[in-house]
Amino acid sequence: MRHEILHTLGACSDAISWAETFDTLQAAWDVCERGDWMFWLVGRVSGPVGSASRRKCVLVATKCARLAWPHVREQDRPVVQACYDACEAYGLGDPTVFLDDVRRAARAAVAAVAAWAAVAAVAAWAAVAAWAADAAVAAEAAAWGAVAAEAAVLKQCADILRKHYPIVPLPQEAGQ
Repeated sequence: MRHEILHTLGACSDAISWAETFDTLQAAWDVCERGDWMFWLVGRVSGPVGSASRRKCVLVATKCARLAWPHVREQDRPVVQACYDACEAYGLGDPTVFLDDVRRAARAAVAAVAAWAAVAAVAAWAAVAAWAADAAVAAEAAAWGAVAAEAAVLKQCADILRKHYPIVPLPQEAGQ
């Protein structure tokens, strides 16, 4: 059990087994292509609801959600764009956008795209972004990961996460 912190945080056994093939968590973070695993970790350590670190988590999740844009049907684009906008504004700390606004926008976007499965897996990132300020972020991210089958999308999300979190995020008590 080289990376005890993953056990302590409750990471899935596949992620733990994979990470333990690396000498350090940073080495694993640097090459990981599983955006779902990485986002799970970010969500677990990103701080309390409303904190700047939690808002950053929402912002980064929204950047991942934007990967679905090319697949959004024309008639659904206004509601999905409104969700992206609300999530980004919240993530950037806009004092006029509240978590409830983000949740409403995310529910509307998910409802708009839920009828077509091709986008649902990626569009769920918008919902994850909205709910990232909740303690349930880990469950939401894990649910998205179970649905997502596209390795390319997971890698794109991993790259986005690494851009915003170049150093593997750890809980405060673990030395972040």
